Amino acid sequence: MVKLVEETSGTGELLLKSLVLRQVRYRIKVFQGMFGNGMPNPTQRTVEGSIDFEEETSVADLVGASLTLKLEDGRRLGVTIADDAGTIQHRPFCTTGCSCC
Repeated sequence: MVKLVEETSGTGELLLKSLVLRQVRYRIKVFQGMFGNGMPNPTQRTVEGSIDFEEETSVADLVGASLTLKLEDGRRLGVTIADDAGTIQHRPFCTTGCSCC
């Protein structure tokens, strides 16, 4: 079973290392896989979302780049821009899916 555990949107910053590339509007949904007993399965966490650029500029140069999205609340999320429409894919920090790193 998969459960929606967070849905958020706002204005943030798209970063390359510590350099702010652009201001963006974002929409993010976080889904968590669950075991049969109702406990979360840390290896089954999925982040889906998209970004809208406030400026009317091409995003083609950013497609495929490993970037960081800084959310309004200060959290940072490793992302890759998947296409010109602004679809983002979460770039996990480790392969285990845990939230320790």
